[in-house]
Amino acid sequence: MADPGFPGQHTTTTTVKSSSTTVDTVLRFDKSYIRTIPGYLKIAQIIVNLLGFICIEASGYLSYHSRGSWFNFVAMTAFWVTAILLAFYLFHVVERFYRVPWLKFEFGYCALWTLFYLIAACLAVSFSNEAYIAAGFFGFCGMTLYAFDAFLKFQGVKTGQLAQGERVVTKQTTTATISPSHTVSAFP
Repeated sequence: MADPGFPGQHTTTTTVKSSSTTVDTVLRFDKSYIRTIPGYLKIAQIIVNLLGFICIEASGYLSYHSRGSWFNFVAMTAFWVTAILLAFYLFHVVERFYRVPWLKFEFGYCALWTLFYLIAACLAVSFSNEAYIAAGFFGFCGMTLYAFDAFLKFQGVKTGQLAQGERVVTKQTTTATISPSHTVSAFP
């Protein structure tokens, strides 16, 4: 007699995930990156960084003041780092070194520079000089651009994207219903 608490059959579900990464590790110039949203963001960031720096330098009013020095540090560091990253994407250096966690690095950089630009822009607009106020405006624009870029990078990290190249993840689910092949009976 079969045990009434023991099911006559059970279901087993197996899920297998596999991924394949497709990258071209040859260094080459490809201007199509500029036509993407991250490409537009990097171009806009470079322009805003440069305009903010020019406003502080052209103020004629103590560009060596601590507020101006901090703003110039933020703007010029961001200018050069963003320009180098843009060059890396244009020449597919990022794709060549696809094992480097580029998106995590860029997320950290963009998040940090969002905070730095918030501080620098607030300090600049509180100085009551027209050139500093203009620089503060560009600082707030830079803060917004870097915040949006950080958001995009966070989304990419969360979904497992590559910075450049292609990763395809396939998921295969198999369900099987199994019945016992023999019955165990109790001895009389």
